[in-house]
Formats: sequence, C-alpha cells, structure tokens
Amino acid sequence: MKPDPARSRILTAKALAERVARSHRAGETVVFTNGCFDLLHVGHIRSLEEARALGDRLVVAVNLDVSVRRAKGPDRPIQPARTRMEVVAALACVDWVVGFAADTPIRLIRSLRPDILAKGGDWPLEGIVGRKEVEAQGGRVVRLKIVPAARTTDLIAKIRRTDRSRPRRKR
Repeated sequence: MKPDPARSRILTAKALAERVARSHRAGETVVFTNGCFDLLHVGHIRSLEEARALGDRLVVAVNLDVSVRRAKGPDRPIQPARTRMEVVAALACVDWVVGFAADTPIRLIRSLRPDILAKGGDWPLEGIVGRKEVEAQGGRVVRLKIVPAARTTDLIAKIRRTDRSRPRRKR
C-alpha cells in the first residue's frame, strides 16, 4: 500500500470535524496542537512526535498567513501557509492538518473537542488557549518538553546575521 500524499492530510475544518468524530466513535484518543511552523526545525519535530505519542490521532492547526503576521510582525511568515501545512502534513506523526486565520484556535478546539490539548512547555498552563474547554469535557492539557536552542525566531535572526556578513558580489 503506498502512503497518502501529504496534501490529502490537509483538511477543511468541516472535513476534519467529521474525521475527529469518527475517531472518537472508534474509541481513539485525539490530540490537538497548533502553531505557525514557519521554518520547521528539530524543536517542532520533537514536540509533534511527543504530542502524537499521547494518543491515537494528532491534529495540527497551522496559523494562516494573516494570523502569523498579526502575531509575529510584517516580515513573517517566511513561507506561505499552504507550504507550511504541506510540510507538517508530510510528517509521519501527523494525521491531519487544518489552517486557521483567527488569533487563536479556540473555535477549532471547541468544534473538535480533542481529548488532549498539547502545547509547548514555554507556555504557562493558564495561558494555553482552550485549556478550560478541554478540561471541562474531561480531557487534559499537556505541556510538551522544551527543546533548547530550537526556535524559529532564533533561526531567522541567525540567517539574517549570516546574510549581512557576506560580501556582496558586483553584477
């Protein structure tokens, strides 16, 4: 059996809700996490693998370009949403990917009703969007391990420093 192309794992919110409902009916544990995933790095990979290990299915909500700009500034995202979503969807630990344009994924969390909400350990528990909703339905919130020196903002700064230090060729 050949693997599904990554693009087939990118779903609309409606299609995702149907898949998640099916998973719940089958007794599967659904884990939800979210982020920008602008430049995929080892911190992302380890966090997503850790999140996936918490349950049977992993849903990853990816900020669309407009919400990344609001959160990170006018120079972001580096890559367009469709590219970021396809890269995340290609990871073996990810079952489904959905985009969202709002500042937070709260509408998706309320709609999908995940069993587990996973977020990076750099987020304080009280600052995790959707925590109250997930816990109120009997689910749990897990703060994922922090991977030292693995941050997109740091990578972008390093790339910019490296680019400025290179001598320019004359054309």
